[in-house]
Amino acid sequence: MAAERIILILCVLVFTLVAAVCDWRTKKLPNKLTVTAFICALVFHAIYGTTQDGLRGAGQQLLFALAGFGTGFGILLAMWLMGSGGGGDVKYMGALGAWLGAALTFQVFIVSALLVLFGSFLVLAWAFCGRGLMRTRARYLERGGDRPAKDDAEAQSRRTRRRLMPFGVPAALATWVVLFVSEFMR
Repeated sequence: MAAERIILILCVLVFTLVAAVCDWRTKKLPNKLTVTAFICALVFHAIYGTTQDGLRGAGQQLLFALAGFGTGFGILLAMWLMGSGGGGDVKYMGALGAWLGAALTFQVFIVSALLVLFGSFLVLAWAFCGRGLMRTRARYLERGGDRPAKDDAEAQSRRTRRRLMPFGVPAALATWVVLFVSEFMR
């Protein structure tokens, strides 16, 4: 495996691990993390491209990174606009896409969606066993009844409490699976 590939994989592993821990603990993915990872990905690809084929290579690698960003950001933006996920998730997938490119980013999205479905089923089953049907339904499945939120902060707080799992965790696991398969199972 080439040195630049090892560096890319290590950067992605560290980024996704830090993001998963942050999202698990706070249910937020901070801009400092996602924007920094995005900028680092652009710098990495520009340097790598330059070492391979000068300015032409830098341009190709930057297009590769921007296509990955567009894929990750675009898919999660559409989901966010439909009311699923948070703004940090959108920026997280965009930054991750800048590292991985469009094809691997799409694969990460598919695997993470499957992990979210499976994990959500487990969380609901666990809650049902521990709390019963009505409490589980009230906690995770209802939108707060007919009572409107007093402000945007209250509405966001309700959505955060209802969230079954933070997206950063299954996205990190999916990234590791996709990287492992793409590197070692070819």
